[in-house]
Amino acid sequence: MNDLTYEQAIKRLDEIVSLLEKNEIELDEALSLFEEGTKLTALCSKMLTQAKQKITEIEKD
Repeated sequence: MNDLTYEQAIKRLDEIVSLLEKNEIELDEALSLFEEGTKLTALCSKMLTQAKQKITEIEKD
């Protein structure tokens, strides 16, 4: 999962949300998708934090 780009992670999150909103999947699959979405959200948050830190460093120079 860590080899995903930010854009790929966001796209997968969109897919997961769409699947969960349909309410057409079984509970086990929904839980699995929710867990994947939680991990992807954390990954995206980490990437954004790193990008913000990099911007801050660039602005200092």
